[in-house]
Amino acid sequence: MRLLLLEDEWRLAEAVSEGLGRAGFVVDALDTVQAAEQALQTVRFDALILDLGLPDGDGLTLLHGLRRRDSELPVLILTARDTVEDRVVGLDRGADDYLVKPFAMAELLARVKAMLRRPGAALGKVLTAGNLSFDSIGREVRIADRHVDLCRQELAVLEQLMRRLGRVVPRAVLEEKLYGFDSEPASNPVPVHVHHLRRRLEEKGASVRVHTIRGIGYLLTEVDS
Repeated sequence: MRLLLLEDEWRLAEAVSEGLGRAGFVVDALDTVQAAEQALQTVRFDALILDLGLPDGDGLTLLHGLRRRDSELPVLILTARDTVEDRVVGLDRGADDYLVKPFAMAELLARVKAMLRRPGAALGKVLTAGNLSFDSIGREVRIADRHVDLCRQELAVLEQLMRRLGRVVPRAVLEEKLYGFDSEPASNPVPVHVHHLRRRLEEKGASVRVHTIRGIGYLLTEVDS
């Protein structure tokens, strides 16, 4: 899953990005409202972590604009503004959650996951296909109740395929979920990760198949027993 972090204090942005990255998220860290607006127009993020005091404006303006456009993007405000009035304003403007600095990384991670578990958001129940199950919160894959180790990129590919079971997932969608703005993927990264994922699933006896739809994307189907 891909998150947008809008934070102008670079040390904090780096620490948050690293912490969320260890939990399996792809994080794009930006430091201005203008840059965030441009990113939101081109990338389908799963959630936004939003500072309020930014060099070129107030994060609340960005949030208000999102909600006026009927965007349902989950938003967590992360700010030093700590009064009850500040929290009420942030939530009234459309934030899904509000966390005051300083904070514990474990709490931020828990709040992001909780926000993404809400109805219609990116996280939720365990995904299943055949004898394959994927815990989207714990990031754990099991085949016939046996744990399977996959790298972060393979997990990301598998999650997108399982969320669209029986439907083609365009290659561009996988690229968007796998890599942030600052990532420099190797040549043909998606086919490589799909190849490794397909091999692992076959080795472990998964009753699903990953099909390549040439020139378009990939498709996950269940195998009849």
